[in-house]
Amino acid sequence: MVSVRSSIWHEPRPAGAPPIGRLDWLLVGVFAATALVEGIVRPGLAWRPLVTVLALATLPALLWRRDHPLMAALAGWGAAGLLSVLQLTAHTGDLGLYSMMTVLILLYSLVRWGSGRETVWGIAFVTVVVVLGMYAASAGWAEVFGGSVLLLLFVALAAVFRYRADLWDRQQVEIRNQERVALARELHDTVAHHVSAIAVQAQAGGVVASIQPEKAAEVLAAIESEASRTLAEMRSMVRVLREEEAVAYSPQLGVADLPGLARADAMPTVEVSLDGSLTRLPPAIDAALYRLAQESLTNALRHARSATRVGIVVRREGDAVRLRVSDDGQAGPGPAPEPGFGLRGMAERTQLLGGSLSARPGPEGGWVVEAVLPVEALA
Repeated sequence: MVSVRSSIWHEPRPAGAPPIGRLDWLLVGVFAATALVEGIVRPGLAWRPLVTVLALATLPALLWRRDHPLMAALAGWGAAGLLSVLQLTAHTGDLGLYSMMTVLILLYSLVRWGSGRETVWGIAFVTVVVVLGMYAASAGWAEVFGGSVLLLLFVALAAVFRYRADLWDRQQVEIRNQERVALARELHDTVAHHVSAIAVQAQAGGVVASIQPEKAAEVLAAIESEASRTLAEMRSMVRVLREEEAVAYSPQLGVADLPGLARADAMPTVEVSLDGSLTRLPPAIDAALYRLAQESLTNALRHARSATRVGIVVRREGDAVRLRVSDDGQAGPGPAPEPGFGLRGMAERTQLLGGSLSARPGPEGGWVVEAVLPVEALA
């Protein structure tokens, strides 16, 4: 209970309060006209000029009820309290105008846009004014009950809209965080793979240029191709970030594009094998399989020592698809390295799709990465 009170007391003002607009000025104009007409034509109204002036004096508070909710509530309800004091001391008739119902809007704005402290102090002040007004009007139990329910209704509505907006803001922050993680994963998978391929080609080019100079042009062409693909995918992702409206991310590679990772004229060689019915996969599964294979190949190219072969196998197993990427390299000395961004991103992909991932040394040396993704559950 103490923690709840403390959280309410220290709660800041909600963000995103809209500025004064045409509707606010229209609201002030409507209530001003209503107060003038009511102050002139309403029969039996005591202290007519003073009551009308006080009603008009509270209207500017409607314009700054969101920027200064406590001051607006104090001004409006203070005027209402002054009328109650006059009614109690002068023993006059009814001093209230129906246009003074603007104080309910100020109470709503206090709870909706005020900080925790402002809300507590404002509600305490409103409570005193309401009790004074009911006492001055000699209200019966039915009137006390009805008035209390009306005030609580405005407070409840303001609280509901306040915390609903806060929940929406939290959801938007969570969505943006998920998009950032997904983008970071895509950037890592794309850039790391192509840059690793460029590095391997460049290293091989240094050897080839000294032994077979005529093949140096082929190596440079391969490096240029990888660099062009990297730039194309980077431009596509940047376009997604810059467009105000959602655009399709392209290219969206899948299982059918895995043979493009194969290569037989470089070390290590890369072999791709597709087995079973791998057509008409859900788009999320199709794209994830390609990215997982691409990242696993990148890790093998970068970390597999003395590897001569990398195998990529994708096969259908009932309601799931299994991806296996293995190499015949040698494990480095010392303990296994800590998982980096690559393995972390791969694990996140598989978990989001309800699958499993394992990365471990192979039984005959090298490294094996296996991912199992459910298909039927997402089809």
